[in-house]
Amino acid sequence: MGTIISKSLSKGNYRLLLCSDEWTKAQAVANEITTSIPAADVEALQCSAEATWEADIIIIATPYAVQQEVALKIKDFANQKVVISIASPLNEAERGVTTASEISAAEELQKLLPYSKVVKAFNTTLATEVASPMSEEKQIDVFIAGNDTEALQVVSELLNIAGFNPVIAGNLSVSRTLESHAAFLDSLNRVA
Repeated sequence: MGTIISKSLSKGNYRLLLCSDEWTKAQAVANEITTSIPAADVEALQCSAEATWEADIIIIATPYAVQQEVALKIKDFANQKVVISIASPLNEAERGVTTASEISAAEELQKLLPYSKVVKAFNTTLATEVASPMSEEKQIDVFIAGNDTEALQVVSELLNIAGFNPVIAGNLSVSRTLESHAAFLDSLNRVA
């Protein structure tokens, strides 16, 4: 999802900083973007602290299992920044949500990054839809949830530029529903 989101955002006027534990993968994505969009401003970085320090908006496109580890790495540099959570806490064996029903992965991330503005996005959107946000001239809806009104507006604008139709679903507690829906979509994909 991180690769697909990066490619979608490269169409906008953003400076993209790609960071991965496997730097060669981030560099390959950066090269692919600049090959298809030569004017894109994209750079692969090895250091999450450096990428987070420089960024205004941070998208954590990692599996839920490493969300806490990533949050601890960026905590000191993510203060007052918008942090987009796309993680779905899916249990591979049972194909269900692994967090307790009274908290979501996004809410856990907000607790780990108390001075950041966490927004949940992309949970109800399949990777194929993210790769092609326009379907027969109709934008794909992306539900977002968050507690900060300004952060929701920033993420809405970001999604619009990337070709999506942002739908504000409510505050961050709504991410529980969005994550449960993601588990349902995941189970449908496995059956198909």
